[in-house]
Amino acid sequence: MVKLEPYIRVHFLEQRLTLRQGRKVVFETPVSLAKKGPGEQRGSECTPRGWHQIRAKIGAGCPVNTVFRGRRPTGEIYTPKLGWAYPERDWILTRILWLSGLEPGKNRFGKVDTMGRYIYIHGAPDEVAMGIPGSHGCIRIHNGPLLELFERVKPGMRIFIG
Repeated sequence: MVKLEPYIRVHFLEQRLTLRQGRKVVFETPVSLAKKGPGEQRGSECTPRGWHQIRAKIGAGCPVNTVFRGRRPTGEIYTPKLGWAYPERDWILTRILWLSGLEPGKNRFGKVDTMGRYIYIHGAPDEVAMGIPGSHGCIRIHNGPLLELFERVKPGMRIFIG
């Protein structure tokens, strides 16, 4: 019997992320994709479609609500008070799964390169609504589900966004 590799499926319409083992869903959570919808162009603030992989896992061992900038901890721990003080910031919290496209010309290389666009699955403040579009292109997820997902995945795991 062939064992199918697990993969992540991100659903635009449902704003949901599922971790699948073959046809079986082993993990599921609401997410928030791009407010501007799907798209691959650099600078579009859209969420790229198609097949991707996890390029890197960032933040292992950091406290919940660690704030990241440029994939590095800033030394801040997010609180609602910090959020109110800086309402313009796009909060990247707790863990980062950095994505890389697998389809040349669609989401890899040139002006459509997912990795070069710094597209992540990343933590978001608890007060950020999930299940509705709202990100700048990344896949936002609340910290609790993100910690569980982070432990279940590894670099190289495939992701389909569509």
